[in-house]
Amino acid sequence: MNFGELAYPDVPTDAVHLLPLGATEPHGPHAPLSTDTLISVGICDRAAERLEGEIRVLVLPAVPYGVTRYGSTFPGAVSIGEETLRSLVTEIAETVGPLVLVNSHFEPEQVETLRATGIPLLDLTRRANAERLTEEFRSGSCHAGRYETSLVLADRPDLVHSDRMLALEERHVDMPAAIRAGQTNFVAMGMVQAYCGSPAEASAEEGRQTFETLTEMLVALIREVAA
Repeated sequence: MNFGELAYPDVPTDAVHLLPLGATEPHGPHAPLSTDTLISVGICDRAAERLEGEIRVLVLPAVPYGVTRYGSTFPGAVSIGEETLRSLVTEIAETVGPLVLVNSHFEPEQVETLRATGIPLLDLTRRANAERLTEEFRSGSCHAGRYETSLVLADRPDLVHSDRMLALEERHVDMPAAIRAGQTNFVAMGMVQAYCGSPAEASAEEGRQTFETLTEMLVALIREVAA
């Protein structure tokens, strides 16, 4: 299931490969910089397990860097450019078999770059997918909020500072609207602690339920690619 843990004689030639994509950037004072990457890996691992015995699926080592400019006013943001991301993804695609991209970092430049590759993409910003996710996600005010924090709590609760999380007040920021208005960093959007939404309301149970929905989406896409 995990491509990087195989020895070369054991690498199958008939697998669908999943590439988890994320970012290294601030996610509030409570959640890890690797939040987006952890979420993508969690979706991939669950989908591969779900399809065991039906479709051979291999999860590639994650790409933990993305186009990450909005969080640059805080420590911890590590960004790559659009061309670097495009080259990395397309060159990986050229060296493995069928590939599906699984992205949990929604900075518009990241999403647009991945779409432009033409490689099958689990694109959670598409309306049909977004409508299946939580109310906070659909609101556009969900960076390091209840949605993302719940997902991290489901898989890596040890990485969430629960005391800080519980002390955070709800902060509503319509990120898509702010981006359309030309605001280019978290502080300008009103995210003075690099989060929006309601992280204090996050729970591992909600995270597990959301992972179930995300897994269903990815399984359907893998089946399309395999067919």
